[in-house]
Amino acid sequence: MAPAAAAAAQPTTSLTLPPSQFARLQPHAYLLAHLSPPPSSHQPSIRANGRATSQFRVTSANTGSLTHTNGSAVVRLGDTTAVCGVRAEILHTEDIASWSVSRPPPASSSSSSSTPANKRRKLTDPTAKPSETPDDNNEEDNDESHIQDFNLLVPNLSLSTGCAPGFIPGAPPSALAQSLSHQILTLLHSTRLVRAEDLRIWYQPPNLGPEELERHNESEQMDVDAPQGEAGAEKNREIKAFWVLYIDVMIVSLAGNPFDAAWAAVLAALRDTKLPRAWWDVDNEMVVCSDAISESRKLSLQGLPVSSSFAVFEADAASGWRAEVIPDAEEERELDDSSRKGNQRRWILADPDGYEEGLSQERVCVVVDKEQGGKGKTVVVKLEKNGGWAADAKELKALVDISAQRWEDIKQILEQC
Repeated sequence: MAPAAAAAAQPTTSLTLPPSQFARLQPHAYLLAHLSPPPSSHQPSIRANGRATSQFRVTSANTGSLTHTNGSAVVRLGDTTAVCGVRAEILHTEDIASWSVSRPPPASSSSSSSTPANKRRKLTDPTAKPSETPDDNNEEDNDESHIQDFNLLVPNLSLSTGCAPGFIPGAPPSALAQSLSHQILTLLHSTRLVRAEDLRIWYQPPNLGPEELERHNESEQMDVDAPQGEAGAEKNREIKAFWVLYIDVMIVSLAGNPFDAAWAAVLAALRDTKLPRAWWDVDNEMVVCSDAISESRKLSLQGLPVSSSFAVFEADAASGWRAEVIPDAEEERELDDSSRKGNQRRWILADPDGYEEGLSQERVCVVVDKEQGGKGKTVVVKLEKNGGWAADAKELKALVDISAQRWEDIKQILEQC
């Protein structure tokens, strides 16, 4: 009996794993254990990184870090860091192949046969409202067409070597980098963040009076009918060149949610961008820029669209591979029973990190802005959902409210730069 008693007295070895190894071996179960703790523990639902489901990572921004750019910014979103630099280059209209076709006709030919009949009627109809004139009606469309047709905004995003384990030196641009570049370009065009007027370089001919024009043209012996007043001067204005903004974004550290970090860096860099004073030199037939920093001007951006990304994590590990069909009555009844019992089947995680993105199939991106500098109502600029059908309309409305609060935080961060 002594040997048996001695064997019983020996302590048993417990088969336990540290949390770091458990997270690598069973990532889905590890995150699910944090989000769905047992009721007896009385612990709140919390993510593996210690954040609540609607909590974003700590965000910081710094502008003016790059000296050889017109504007720059560094934005850090948790462990994801994006660096953005804006370079401005001059594009002469004579170098645009379609400029002679796309530019509007001069004012003297507004009643020609090339002008549509309805627009000619509005030009000659004294009862037409000012807002119905062709210039006012198409001014915003012309701004948008200039930026898109002539590619005045050129974003390019790259994932630097070493930003994440999967990015090795010498590799071609990844699909993620190309997708993010396209998303930034699409959002720049849809929000009309940059005004085309800020990118135009005008030439204003001198408005000479009749006597000065007569003395100026004595040698030619020609009668010149000079325009009078400011209205005539405006008609003679001519666009000689455009500013092209090359927006280069580099992700130097990737730990999830790269789009929010990249877009915030673009916003901060554009707010920091200054363009030098430029004018057309008639004698040399070229655009000349001033070296005086005091004469440079900032871009007058239209609004502050802020992006907020979310990931949907489901309790079912095979949710990404199941057939997406309409559930039958029995399945709907099981879902209702589980919801009444308090068994949560999915969680919407704000600002997902790299670990959570690998466990989520469905993504939601909400871009919001507020009218009148933040005092007006919230405007949904973009709402994109892909990868699944779990999030419904009620949950999307809640995400818009969270994004509106995120807008306030980002606005305060950018104002402190």
